Amino acid sequence: MAHTYSHLYGIPTTGLRFFTVYGPMGRPDMAYFGFADKYFKGDPIHIFNNGDFEHDLYRDFTYIDDIVEGIERILGNPPLDTVRHKVYNIGNNSPEKLMHFIETLENALSRATGRIVCFEKVFEPLKPGDVPATYASTDRLQQAVGFKPQTSIEVGVQKFADWYVAYYNKA
Repeated sequence: MAHTYSHLYGIPTTGLRFFTVYGPMGRPDMAYFGFADKYFKGDPIHIFNNGDFEHDLYRDFTYIDDIVEGIERILGNPPLDTVRHKVYNIGNNSPEKLMHFIETLENALSRATGRIVCFEKVFEPLKPGDVPATYASTDRLQQAVGFKPQTSIEVGVQKFADWYVAYYNKA
């Protein structure tokens, strides 16, 4: 619809596609947040990769500050082409193995709490419709505004863990 309105009425429109956004005060329905909740409740986490570490799932985890910076940079740059409509991906363009992300979260929560955190893991089959890998091509974003998200999962997950432990008083 946005493309059609842009084409018919000359309205500049920009679509933004975010890739696995995480960080402090994030969405409680996201896996990393749920994993932390389950750990502190004493519940196991369910991992939908069949326990196959060699062919693990890959996700393009994007720290919230990188999303915000991408939005801020795009705001003042409406498309100027004949059809004034663009879609930009905002993601790290560097997919991480799911198990590496989980290990990073365990380590970050360990540092934040001052004790060793190790999730009890239950491995299950891949959910129907899930894809083995997702990642953002950020070429168009880089061309338009010279920006590519770069926060490593180690840095971003630690910021989430520090916030979570302080906010929910889990130290």
